[in-house]
Order: sequence, then structure tokens, then C-alpha cells
Amino acid sequence: MKTLSELNKYFIKYKNKLALGILFIIISDVSQVIIPFFLKEAIDSFKENITIESIVKYALFIVVAAVISGIFRFFIRETIIVVSREIEYDLRQDFWTHIQKLSYRFFQNTTTGNIMAHATNDIAAVRMYVGPAVMYSVDTFIKSIIVITILISINPLLTFYTLIPLPFMSVAVYYISKKLHKKFTKIQERFSDLTTKAQESFSGIRVVKSYVREKREIYEFTNLSDLYFTSMMDKVKLQAFFMPIIFFITGLSVIVIILFGGRMVIDKELTIGEIAAFVAYIGMLTWPMIAFGWVMNLIQQASASMKRLKKMQSEKSEISDTEITDYSINDISGKIEFKNVSFKYKEDLPEVLSNINLKVNNGETLAIVGHTGVGKTSFVNLIPRLYDTVLGDILIDDKPIKEIPLNILRKNIGIVPQEAFLFSDTIENNILYGADIKDDNLLKEVSKISLLDKDVESFPNKYNTILGERGITLSGGQKQRTSLARALAIDPKILILDDSFSAIDTKTEEEILINLKAFMKNRTSIIISHRISTVKDSDKIIVLDDGKITEEGTHDELVAKKGIYADIHFKQLLEDELKQIN
Repeated sequence: MKTLSELNKYFIKYKNKLALGILFIIISDVSQVIIPFFLKEAIDSFKENITIESIVKYALFIVVAAVISGIFRFFIRETIIVVSREIEYDLRQDFWTHIQKLSYRFFQNTTTGNIMAHATNDIAAVRMYVGPAVMYSVDTFIKSIIVITILISINPLLTFYTLIPLPFMSVAVYYISKKLHKKFTKIQERFSDLTTKAQESFSGIRVVKSYVREKREIYEFTNLSDLYFTSMMDKVKLQAFFMPIIFFITGLSVIVIILFGGRMVIDKELTIGEIAAFVAYIGMLTWPMIAFGWVMNLIQQASASMKRLKKMQSEKSEISDTEITDYSINDISGKIEFKNVSFKYKEDLPEVLSNINLKVNNGETLAIVGHTGVGKTSFVNLIPRLYDTVLGDILIDDKPIKEIPLNILRKNIGIVPQEAFLFSDTIENNILYGADIKDDNLLKEVSKISLLDKDVESFPNKYNTILGERGITLSGGQKQRTSLARALAIDPKILILDDSFSAIDTKTEEEILINLKAFMKNRTSIIISHRISTVKDSDKIIVLDDGKITEEGTHDELVAKKGIYADIHFKQLLEDELKQIN
């Protein structure tokens, strides 16, 4: 299979172990194949004179041969099967490494369930090819060659008659395997749908329960499970033909031996011992023929899975270092400039940002205000290169952003999104996730700035408290403050706050902003917020509307213009007055 040739680099890596495994197969097969020879010699010698000594002698020969074969059969598994596990490990590591390098857009367009299906079922199917399929392929080939050679040496004509049914088996196996390949591909696709549904239901369990949609989730999961079950049963029904066909054809071979071999014994052309050896050897060929069918099935499954893995591996990251990257850059200070920047998510979609021109000096605080959907988050996502611009350039420290190594750029930018994501780990590990060292002083400092320290101190295990999935054990405000502390812990030169105080009350927010002002001295801050109270003290405020900067200035300047900013400001003042009256 051309697709499976992608595994050659892994086979080369473990070639010594594989070669040793093949040597063990040869020794095991020779030891096993010699047993019918001793059986033939014993039966023929018993015709003349049966003694206890001769029975014991041949019995010992057979036992020793069986023991040697069994020992080396164990060594085969200790080499080839172990190699299959090592290659599985390498495949999973390479897959994971590749996935981590892909751009943000890939994860927006690919479901988690689909990625998980690749990482579990597909890699497991490939391992079955690398281990059992390779082992039994070599075993079948060597054993078949040795057995057929011995059979020809006993009687070529009877061997010819005995082997006539076997080509029909190959044709049947090929036809069934071809069908299995298509069915297994469909099964893997169904499994991806099933895992995607399960992942979404578990992640959104709060929404499911809030809207009392458990029955609907069960219904939809049952439908997908039924489709997976039906596809699996189609494959199982087809696989069911393998064994009957193989046993039927090998049974025909035994009948041929009895009919033609019996006549040869009567005609004194063969001995009874040779006929017994013939039947034993054909019995030995039965498992290789069964293994052949099974191996063909494994190869078809592995080929389908490898094709899916190869497709995933062929995905290229849109965002990466290029030939213009200047690797001498190892730090940034934080000056940002947008030059005629336009951006859209896809070629056939309208522009989200259009002709943006803006300068933010090092140490300044830029605030971005605007109604929902005007491109605020898209604006800040361009700075750490989560996306690249369609037109125009973004400069940091007067250098085009694409010249700065990606890891240097992102290590110096702290991002606090509105929807804070936390790992199922301790609070400490979540806060110090991006930091290079585990530092208790740093942990407490950033927790104090984000006003998280008092909350944590009230927990029984304090910073060692294990959070639930996505930080579900914390409140919305606590999650946002934990996310802020995580961004501060990397000592960012640029801090981006994307409406990250939405779940925090205004009093707490004001305290955090005061703390941040001292921490972010000589650093660049970008704040997105719907609250004017959050942005009013910023050095520069821009108003985005329909992807364009429509207003720019300080708080007082924008209020005086009586535009969008002033309108939002006065509405919020009115809302505050109404709250106080109530």
C-alpha cells in the first residue's frame, strides 16, 4: 500500500529489533515445522518395531522442538510487538507535535472529536499493522515456504493437487479486503462524529442541563451511535466470510490428500508416515492462510487510518516563521504600528478590518471601544499573529511583525480573553502556565495585582486547589482574574485585555486597573471594553465601527466630539443614575 510506505522511516529507526524479530521467527518456524518430520519417522519406524525407547525418543524430539518454538515465539513478541508499541508512541508524539504547530484557524474549522479519533482509533489501527500484521506476514511467508518445500520433497504431484484450492482463497481474500477498506473508512468517519458529539455534550453540560435538553442529547447521540453500529456490523458481516472460506478451502486440501494420497499408499508410492506428515503440514498451512486473511484485513484498516492521518499531517500552518524572519531578535519593547491594515477571515467573506492606520508608543495604554461585531477582537488577534493581515503591515518596534520570530513575539504578549480558559490542574499551575520557572514570589505578586490572592487564601488547599474542567469550580470573575494573573506571570511587554473584566464588578475592576497601572509602567497595554469607566483613563482611545477607526483621541476629546463614544458614555451614565435611583 502506497499510503503505508509513510511508515518506512519508523521501520528504519527500529531495523535492528525488527531484524532480530525476523530471526526469531525463522528459528521458531523451523522448530515447529520439524515436528511433523519426527511424526513421520516415528510412524514409519513403528511399522517395523515398536519399543518404549523409540516412543520416548521421538516424544522427546517433538517436545524439545515444541519448547524451542514456544520460547522463540515469546522472543518474537518481545521484539516485533514491542517495536509496534514504540512506533505507536512515535506516531502519537509526531501527531501531537504537528497538531500543536497548526494555526488557530485550523482548530476553528476542525472538531475536537475528529482530532481525538485520529489520535486514538486511527493510530491504534496503524499499530496493528506495524505489529501483528508485520509479524504474521513474515511468519506466514517463511512457514509457507518451508512447508511447501518439504511437501514437494515428499511428493511433488500430491503437493500440486493439494495446493490447487489455495489460489481461490487469495482471490476471495483480495475481493473481501477491498470491500473492507471502504467500510473501515466509513467506520472511522462515524467514530469521529460520535466522539465529536460526546465531547460537545460534556463540554456544554451546563447548557444542556440549564435548558433541560438531556433527552435531545440522548436522542442525537443514539442516532450517531446507531449509524456507527450499523457501519461496524456491515464490516463484521463481511469479515464473517473470511473464516468459513479459509476452512472450506483448507478442508478441500485435506480431502485431496486422503483421496490421492490414500491411493498412493495403496500403490506403495507413499508411506503412512508420509501421509500423516502431509496432513500435519497442511494443518500448519491452515493458520498461515487464516493469518493471511486477517493480515489483509489489518492492512486495509491501517491503510484507511493512515490515509486519514496523512491528510491531517499534510495540514500546513498558515502562521509560521518564514525566510524573512530575523532570528537575531530576542526581545521586544512594545511599540506598535498599523499601516493600512485590512483583514478578512476568508477570501469570500467581507472585510472585518479595513485600512487601519494607528500608532501606539511603548508604555502607552490604548483602549478600543465599539459596538458588538465591529472587529475589536480581530484587531488584537493580529498583534500576536493568531491571524495574518490580508493587506498592509503591522510593525512592532519599527520592524514588520513577520520578521520577529513567532516564539519571541508571543512570549512577550500577554492575552486575557473574555472567555477565560483554565486547565483541569491546580491554580498555581494555571497561573504559572506560561512562566519559565515556578516562583512562589511571582505567583503571589501576580495574584495580588489581579486581586485573586484573598479568594485563593480562602480555599482549603489554597494555590494547590485542583480546578474542574475549564475551571468550572471557580466563578466567572475568579476565572477572569486567574487568566489575568497567568498573563502577568510571563512578564509581558504588551498586555491585551479583551473585555476581560466583564464578569467583575466595577469596584473590583477599578482596584485591578490601579494595580495594573503600576505593573505596566513602560509596557504597552491594549484594553477592549464596553465600559467607559474601564477605558476613560487610557492614553489613547479608538472607536471601531464597521471595521474602521471612526474616532480617535482621549476620553475628554471623544466626549466633546459627540459621536459614537459620547453616545455610549452618556447612555452608561444614565444607566448608573437609574441604578442609584432604584
